Amino acid sequence: MFTTVLVPTDGSPGAEVAIAHATELGWTYDASVHALYVVDTEAEPTGLPTDEREELRAPSERRGREATIRVTDRAEDRDLKAAREVREGSPHREILEYVDEQDVDLIVMGTHGRTGADRVRLGSTTERMITLSDVPVLSIRLSEEPEEPDSDVGPYDDVVIPTDGSDAAERAAETALDIAEKYDAAVHAVYVLDTTTYALEDAPRSIIGLLKEGGRNATESVADMARERDLPVTTDLRRGVPADELLDYADGVDADLIAMGTRGRTVGSGRLLGSTTARVVRRSTVPILSVS
Repeated sequence: MFTTVLVPTDGSPGAEVAIAHATELGWTYDASVHALYVVDTEAEPTGLPTDEREELRAPSERRGREATIRVTDRAEDRDLKAAREVREGSPHREILEYVDEQDVDLIVMGTHGRTGADRVRLGSTTERMITLSDVPVLSIRLSEEPEEPDSDVGPYDDVVIPTDGSDAAERAAETALDIAEKYDAAVHAVYVLDTTTYALEDAPRSIIGLLKEGGRNATESVADMARERDLPVTTDLRRGVPADELLDYADGVDADLIAMGTRGRTVGSGRLLGSTTARVVRRSTVPILSVS
């Protein structure tokens, strides 16, 4: 499924864990690993002479070379084909362009978790990639500590697949099940009856029954797909705040990976990431595979 894995990197020590996941999947799929660093020129003062602009960018370019070499060294340590590049421009635009040019079929990148009721959106390059990318994005929570974290990652033994029966959820399930099959992983399909949308205490029993039936059908559909691949599978129905319930469920089954479908909604000229996916990506310590 994956033949070319891209690691957009910022060179921070915490990015090592994202590199480790990229090389792990690269090794499993015998995929090439590409490293990309983008010198962000969007915040530069306008009208600078060429020599001053080059002087301003020089430290970032050096950092980019060092960061991308770290990725390719890790890939080559596992006998994987590797490539690296440093570009200038808008980070998310340059990443999307690189994905198209190199036929990338998986992006692995880190994200810094944010908390608080006012953090509705991630507000990061990672969020933009999850929202805009046509290929799956594996987002990894980066360490906030200054020291370099343990960058060893093990196999994906337990894969959680939240589903609502939508086409996006089905696409995420198909991708996640391919990974699960590679690792002979246990699959956990879960549906959350959203109490933030439905006033369940006041809703007729017939409505609740239909919602539960839809949840059972959705999880059983994923379970059937898993059984076709001879994978062990469990299903569960929950009710509550979706992000809270999904994170609690993933913790309970000791998940190594959560796969979620994304459904961008258009506002003005741009799409916004679905709120549940955004909250899970922001808070999860487990890698999130987002599939559009």
